[in-house]
Amino acid sequence: MAWNIERIEILLLIAGIVSMLARKLRLPYSVGLVLAGIGLALSPIRVELALTRELVFSILLPPLLFEAAFHVEWSAFRRDLPVILVLATGGVLLSLGVIAFGVVLLFHWHPALALLLGVLLSATDPVAVLAIFKETKVSERLRLLVDAESLLNDGIVVVLFVIAMAGIMGEHLTPISMASTFFFTVLGGMVCGALAAGLVLGLAGQSEDPLVEITFTTIAAYGSFMVAEYFHFSGVLATLTAGVIVGNIGSIGAISDKGHEAVTAFWEFMGFIANSLIFLLIGVQLTRQNLHAFWYPSLMVILLTILGRALTVYFCCGLFANSPLRVSRPHQHVMFWGGLRGALSLALALGLPANLVHREEIITTVFAVVAFSVLVQGSTIAPLIKRLSRKTPLLTQE
Repeated sequence: MAWNIERIEILLLIAGIVSMLARKLRLPYSVGLVLAGIGLALSPIRVELALTRELVFSILLPPLLFEAAFHVEWSAFRRDLPVILVLATGGVLLSLGVIAFGVVLLFHWHPALALLLGVLLSATDPVAVLAIFKETKVSERLRLLVDAESLLNDGIVVVLFVIAMAGIMGEHLTPISMASTFFFTVLGGMVCGALAAGLVLGLAGQSEDPLVEITFTTIAAYGSFMVAEYFHFSGVLATLTAGVIVGNIGSIGAISDKGHEAVTAFWEFMGFIANSLIFLLIGVQLTRQNLHAFWYPSLMVILLTILGRALTVYFCCGLFANSPLRVSRPHQHVMFWGGLRGALSLALALGLPANLVHREEIITTVFAVVAFSVLVQGSTIAPLIKRLSRKTPLLTQE
């Protein structure tokens, strides 16, 4: 454990330095972290802290999800809920369908494995996108659409992953059993999150000590996730639900004004730490993947993922073209190119059974897609926003 703590300290020191340099170079710091991770892996310094499913799911993912959900404004979320739901449900199905069909057509994989890969790559990463958006002052609606869609499709993808793995492992699945599994996993996760948030807010309301209030919100983030996972519900949706409730109800009295400022600052710090560790370790782990052996399937899947994202955004937003919820074309362009993949896809891929057919190829391909989305899309989305803002007011005022 001591060695792990020392390695974490080294990684956090690197993250702080990279963050300062990235700001001066006007480079998204998530991109800088991945590049720093690659450089670290190629240097004489050995950091043996591995990016594993347990590390991401048990330690890093809950604070990332809670921090993002904490800042979602309920009134704006409710107003755009139809668009968000279509993107997070129909969009996920459309994206995974494109990827799965392409993999079967190009590489003749078994349809179940192709669907599994499609599921893994259908979750967009709210952390990577928001890290970039914080430095590029986009409109509040665009920020909400990207943030909320990413948060919800994370929860949907985890549930679909459970169903896909059940099918691959030989369980008998029927449309009714899949629908019931989906429904109860989603509903159970949301109930766990709501109960955790209600308990925490009730306790926090009895104290005006910011440290106590921070402690209770930490319990809400991790506790909701662990309880939901224990009962085989969606821990992702539990933490998201808890974050939205605490962020909205806590700000109107359950948490003191002084405590709200402290809680907000604390979760921004927690998000920075978790975000930094994930992207640094992505860079480190990327150098260990057999990209040379799987370069062609990785390239093809990257193209399929981009195609799936394009169809998701333009088709789903097109459904609202003649309604008050219409999404402007420049906003759609940013949502398309801002559909980065990240921690959740990697965590699910790293947790695949050791005896699964094509496991190494799947993991390497997922790493390649994540690396492309962070390094290429992540480094070009800010110039894209600035270019589009010349014609449409995408950027808010300073």
